[in-house]
Amino acid sequence: MNNPTNYFRLGALALLWGSSFLLIKLALTALAPTQIALVRIVLGALVLLALCAVRGLQVSRDRTLWRHVAVAALFASALPWVLFGIGEQTVDSGLTGVLNATTPLWTVLFGLLVSREALPPARIGGLLLGFLGVLLIFAPWQGTSLLSWGVLACLGAAVSYGIGYVYIGRNLTGGHGLPPLVLATMQMIAATGYAVVALPLDGLRPVHWDLLALVSAAVLGVFGTGIAFALNYRIISDEGATTASTVAYLMPIVSVLLGWLLLGEELGLRILLGMAVVLVGVLLTRRSPSPGTTTAEEEKMPEDDRTEVRTSTEELPPIEPPKGWARLHLALMRGSQIYAELATNHPMK
Repeated sequence: MNNPTNYFRLGALALLWGSSFLLIKLALTALAPTQIALVRIVLGALVLLALCAVRGLQVSRDRTLWRHVAVAALFASALPWVLFGIGEQTVDSGLTGVLNATTPLWTVLFGLLVSREALPPARIGGLLLGFLGVLLIFAPWQGTSLLSWGVLACLGAAVSYGIGYVYIGRNLTGGHGLPPLVLATMQMIAATGYAVVALPLDGLRPVHWDLLALVSAAVLGVFGTGIAFALNYRIISDEGATTASTVAYLMPIVSVLLGWLLLGEELGLRILLGMAVVLVGVLLTRRSPSPGTTTAEEEKMPEDDRTEVRTSTEELPPIEPPKGWARLHLALMRGSQIYAELATNHPMK
């Protein structure tokens, strides 16, 4: 890394986001899922607003931008956080972290529906391998399959993240002149509205005043959402989004270890093996360089020569749009890049 301190920031980020599932499990002893989501979002929004104030940043008043932010807030914040709370009422925190690790795969899958860039065979194999790991975790061929409403809610949260990140990549990245910190703050403000609307679903019941549970919810909002994003923002600024996205490999490990150490949860060998297969699949989907990055050959050229190469490419006559399998390959490439490059610009977990 360019800055050795970022190793510690990356570790802290993995701990904060990986422990979020433990904190949700603890908070459920006092709060309903929608109450936890509301507390988390409001506290996270306050922290991000404070960070914007310190840096002299202001949220936009562009109504069109706010409409895009509102969609992102629904699928990348409010909905998954409510679903995780619902799921963890019956699902262990460690397994929830494992299911959350499928988020990059869903991002790739939904990305292929809206994108048109070529995908190398390694990334196609990574996508298929990742979903094979999901199948291994659920083991539908066994009579004691893990499939339940709680598990489906957690998996639905990961799917919602995938939809949200693809939407963010297409509508909220670039072209607005706003730093990610401001966009994330706007996202949390919009998510607050959704959390308030969802509160009557199960959040009107009395709160059980359990100190550990309430502190867990507060820590989840202040540190697991607000401070964690600040750390992520700093890593992206210093090292780039691809390096920051490596936290996705550490989070399920943290969630499994914390659930085992603090809650006595146990995951069978099949689930741990499925998690490993999922992570290998995620790794393979990130193998190729991102669009716009400098290739190894270009790095050896003087800057003027690089500009000439890129300019000459831009001056080529238009090429006929691809068809059939070529279009599928183009779509998969774009989808596989969205998670590592774009999703890490926003608070995820």
